[in-house]
Amino acid sequence: MSIKRYGTVQKGAGGKPLPFARAVEADGWLYVSGQVAMENGEIIDGNIVAQTHKTIENVLAILKEAGYGVEHVVRCGVWLDDPRDFWTFNSIYQQYFGEHPPARACVQSSMMVDCKVEIDCVAFKPKDR
Repeated sequence: MSIKRYGTVQKGAGGKPLPFARAVEADGWLYVSGQVAMENGEIIDGNIVAQTHKTIENVLAILKEAGYGVEHVVRCGVWLDDPRDFWTFNSIYQQYFGEHPPARACVQSSMMVDCKVEIDCVAFKPKDR
């Protein structure tokens, strides 16, 4: 089994290096690290709508880079800063995952950075043998 890491040289808020890969692929499984509404190392301004779109777009960009699509996502983990954002978040999430809904956990949590939502995922695609 081989292991491939994506995005190991990335920077977060304040230009500080992040000590983890954006994603790691092993034997057809892709584990995408928690993504937030970050662009150029900074959290974007905006409400739950803007931040949810950006966060999901960041997840999808990593999936695409690794050769996976939304149809390969088997599980997502979601952290919301404010539980009152749950229904708004769900309506946006469904726009992206509606035809291919993965298993999901969604919890309310204080965030490590000043964001409203964080999403990680696990995807699977059989490798050509």
